[in-house]
Amino acid sequence: MRTERRRLLTVGGVALAVLGLGLGLTSHLMARDSYGAMPSLSGASTWLNSPPLDFAQLKGKVVLVDFWTWDCINCQRSLPHVNDWARRYADQGLVVVGVHTPEYDYEHDVDTLKRKVASLGIGYPVAVDNDHQVWNAWGNQFWPAHYFVDRQGQVRHVHFGEGDYSGQEKVIKALLDEQG
Repeated sequence: MRTERRRLLTVGGVALAVLGLGLGLTSHLMARDSYGAMPSLSGASTWLNSPPLDFAQLKGKVVLVDFWTWDCINCQRSLPHVNDWARRYADQGLVVVGVHTPEYDYEHDVDTLKRKVASLGIGYPVAVDNDHQVWNAWGNQFWPAHYFVDRQGQVRHVHFGEGDYSGQEKVIKALLDEQG
């Protein structure tokens, strides 16, 4: 039986009291050592820009898992920052993995998603999560949601919603600076 915990969550700059389950919900800069091991990405029905990824391929890398959906305005505003981080920090060991989990029925169309990924300039791997299996494995509840994973595979920071891009970039830099 899971224990329920109340946490303060920052979404788009607004502090909310929420009931946190699973990984726990917070947006504080590495508020604790770890939220636990990185959950599986294996529930994706297909992958764009990459063969399927799992922990073995990501071990030793800093990973940003970005839950998004193409018709979410908050995701659209966040994606340029995620794209920039993917390009700027790839050579230092950052791997960005997008998880496209649709909110609406029409967002399930993989051909449309492929066109959106291309038009948005997304070159990093995208897990197609039409059945919400990855979403559920991670206990996610928000679009966009950014999970920052260290080189040992531990989730170290979580950010929900838009904003605090400089803070999120500080998390990336801090995790990249840690010795593996």
